[in-house]
Amino acid sequence: MKDTEQVERITAFLEKIGLELEFKKLDGSTFLPGIHVERGKIQIDKEKLLYPGDLLHEAGHLALLTPDERMKTSGNIEPGENKQESMEMGVICWSWAALVHLQLDPKVVFHDNGYRGASNYYINMYSTGQCIGLPLLQWAELCKHQTDPTDLPAFPHMLKWLRE
Repeated sequence: MKDTEQVERITAFLEKIGLELEFKKLDGSTFLPGIHVERGKIQIDKEKLLYPGDLLHEAGHLALLTPDERMKTSGNIEPGENKQESMEMGVICWSWAALVHLQLDPKVVFHDNGYRGASNYYINMYSTGQCIGLPLLQWAELCKHQTDPTDLPAFPHMLKWLRE
């Protein structure tokens, strides 16, 4: 799948789940090339975007915020800002669920130039059912809790994609 197809598939998904996107030229540097967040809206510069999967990771940061927190979030979302440091493992877990939902190769999100060199570690962990960050998604009621006796599908199936 080409990068443009990945971007289209990912952005269609993000809009469908309720995140706002804006395609525009981004001036200056950004934490992740071609991506900036402004008042909860993901701004995307297709010319500067290097890794389409980074869109899912940034969306995961927004997804774990309440609607009010999302609308107040601007700038580069990175650990230590906007209370995100404690949510990073949940964001990574959310990103895994999204790539499985979209039937993307894990390397689209967990590419070799991301995750401080730990991309293969995360792929291996999630591929073998060791879902780091899952309790945070369960706490946020985004996916079934392991003690839920219903027949709902378990992670990586998501009950909803955004916190309410």
